[in-house]
Amino acid sequence: MPVGKLSFSGSPYLGVYLRVGEKIAVVPPTCPGELVRASEHTLGVKVIRSRIADSELVGSLLAMNDHGAVISEELTPAERGRLEESFRVTVVRSRLNALGNIVLANNRGAVCHPEFTANERRHLSDALGVTVVPSTVAGLGTVAMAAAATDRGAVIHPRATPKELETIEGALGVPVHRSTANFGVPLVGACLVANSRGFIVGDPTTPVEMVHLQEGLKIFD
Repeated sequence: MPVGKLSFSGSPYLGVYLRVGEKIAVVPPTCPGELVRASEHTLGVKVIRSRIADSELVGSLLAMNDHGAVISEELTPAERGRLEESFRVTVVRSRLNALGNIVLANNRGAVCHPEFTANERRHLSDALGVTVVPSTVAGLGTVAMAAAATDRGAVIHPRATPKELETIEGALGVPVHRSTANFGVPLVGACLVANSRGFIVGDPTTPVEMVHLQEGLKIFD
């Protein structure tokens, strides 16, 4: 089955700890074995165990697609070596940090916090190989906490405005669907990890939410 419900050592906020793409998943060294196996089998990815800037919050700090990855903090030499065996990593210096929370990307485009400067957006675009568009989601600059996107579809905070939906659909080139996860949490990007093959979401997610997530991400049995 291409969907699953798990936790990270008791936390249902999988998107805070893991960063998943079409080919690669980056997880902290403490990631539970069950979650690693689910990432490999459900999402069909190669799993890399690494901290980011010596932090376990990999999903919050790292944004990526198949073209490359961006962080705002310096990696340790060991971390950089481990990650660059599989993809290109670019440090984008900005007063806005935790790029995994504020850059929402797939292989077609990206959306970022609206307070990035034009020069910072160019750096993001060069690193990710796609056009980067500034936007909010439900008025929030933490766009990748308030939404999750793959190359097939996206799910988004239920209070996102029609204008925000239009901007994000245009930037990412996929249809967008409103949903919650983890029993009513609107910050869906913090609750799940996904690619075009499937998704894994926090344990509290209800059956109705699973239906909405499957519809939005275009993942079916």
